[in-house]
Amino acid sequence: MKPLAIADHTLVTALGHGRDATLAALRTSRSGLARRDFETAAIGTWIGEVAGVDDTALAPALAAYDCRNNRLAELGLRADGFAASVRRAAARYGAARVGVFLGTSTSGILQTELAYRRRDPASGALPADLHYAETQNTYSVARCVRAALGLQGPAYVVSTACSSSAKVYASAARLIELGVVDAAVVGGVDSLCMTTLYGFKSLELVSSDICRPWDAQRAGLSIGEAAAFALIERDPPQACAWLLGVGESSDAHHMSSPHPQGAGAAAAMRGALAMAGLQPGDVDYLNLHGTGTPGNDAAEDLAVCAVFGTTLPCSSTKGHTGHTLGAAGGVEASIAMLALQHGLMPAGLNLRQPDPALRANYLRQPREQALRVVASNSFGFGGSNACLVFGAAP
Repeated sequence: MKPLAIADHTLVTALGHGRDATLAALRTSRSGLARRDFETAAIGTWIGEVAGVDDTALAPALAAYDCRNNRLAELGLRADGFAASVRRAAARYGAARVGVFLGTSTSGILQTELAYRRRDPASGALPADLHYAETQNTYSVARCVRAALGLQGPAYVVSTACSSSAKVYASAARLIELGVVDAAVVGGVDSLCMTTLYGFKSLELVSSDICRPWDAQRAGLSIGEAAAFALIERDPPQACAWLLGVGESSDAHHMSSPHPQGAGAAAAMRGALAMAGLQPGDVDYLNLHGTGTPGNDAAEDLAVCAVFGTTLPCSSTKGHTGHTLGAAGGVEASIAMLALQHGLMPAGLNLRQPDPALRANYLRQPREQALRVVASNSFGFGGSNACLVFGAAP
């Protein structure tokens, strides 16, 4: 593919709001995770909660969209002046020539969970102030963001679990190449809810300890929430990074477990390299999916070593942010771009005892050096896999 310019990007996670807060935490190996409960989900785990979501108000015209997920999206649009960057792009190309392609897994389901507490005691009817289409519906976050930014281009949501907001980069690239749009807002938003917390607990995937990717005693993930956005443009005045390639695969091995040999993950990484016209040795750093579950880390390690060998520096940043599910691909894409811009390879946190069965070159301390090419992995339930390759801007 022809490299596509990333004109701007931002993220809001448990580490803070915006690029500077994230970069500072990555440099000092600070985690945003804390042992806490959320609503009625007292499941004895660590959570990556974003500060200020409950106090965020949407514009009056967007009142019907009010829910935790869309408030989190609003925080993301405000961070680093991202909304202003999009509006400048819309002024250049026209509002109908800017698309919105976002990922999420549970969208605003919390709004419905809360509404069930207020059902009519006689009929069981949900309260009239529950706006399903504008809140829980998966498309609601793209519809809300599109309206908030005053855009008129095509918009849709990808919901492929934890690969969702990586796959939207491919969606944008295809539509720009086809000439349907000249620019696109991509990324993802996923917020905390009881369905997610209780659901992953029931799958025995949540750790009672803070998540410990690549550790011999890793016992599961820590769930977080986040909003992450990037602006891809056909011909921007300047770029902060370049999208060089996207690899996608679907191994469909199991509904909730990865292919044990990482076959689909390896296919996605090879596909991204092929699209970028690169060899494995051209990549300087890899941001792993690295959830901290026993099976996921083992399968990804096999895939990484099969594609890149055992020398490529890599790490998982989920010990910083938690696993932000449908937003994870967008969050880690932004972290990959920060790595390129600032020459920083972040450490994988909470690794106490390396697993001798895992052979990848996993970073336990941050490393600073100039980087030219960085890749980021995102793998979801059902074997939906994606890998993004970014290059440094001149």
